[in-house]
Amino acid sequence: MNQETVTAPGEPIAGTAHFRTVFPTTTHGAHTARHAAECWLAAQHGGAHAAGDDSAATASLLIAELTANAALHGRVRGRDARLALTLTPAALRIEVTDARGERRPVPAPAADADGESGRGLLLVASLADAWGCEPYPPGGKTVWAEVIAPRTHRPGPRGRGG
Repeated sequence: MNQETVTAPGEPIAGTAHFRTVFPTTTHGAHTARHAAECWLAAQHGGAHAAGDDSAATASLLIAELTANAALHGRVRGRDARLALTLTPAALRIEVTDARGERRPVPAPAADADGESGRGLLLVASLADAWGCEPYPPGGKTVWAEVIAPRTHRPGPRGRGG
């Protein structure tokens, strides 16, 4: 189930645009949610989801990591997770809510160099301008990350370079 605020493709984001989807806490569910979010973000930017676009790549990595973590660590039988994006001219906020409130994320201080996991939150911390975790009553949590829009994409005050 996708819910979105309608913004014509290619039009600059003048206000706030929202995307929300619910996904099963499985690898396939996380992948499907990430793909839907990437398509929505590309449409918000007029289809300009170019391979060389660093902000699109950063958003994609953050969405992938947070949805994968929900599928891996937030799974509760019979409960889905939720991915929500809020896009403004200044920033993108990514929120993933799952049902495991007692399992709060903590970046591993030193991930095993040969291990296949354990570096996800280090990646989130290095790519996001801010991130955190909040309780989601009655028993879940929301892990969020924010990426500030590059200065060149935001209108600046007169007399200053944009």
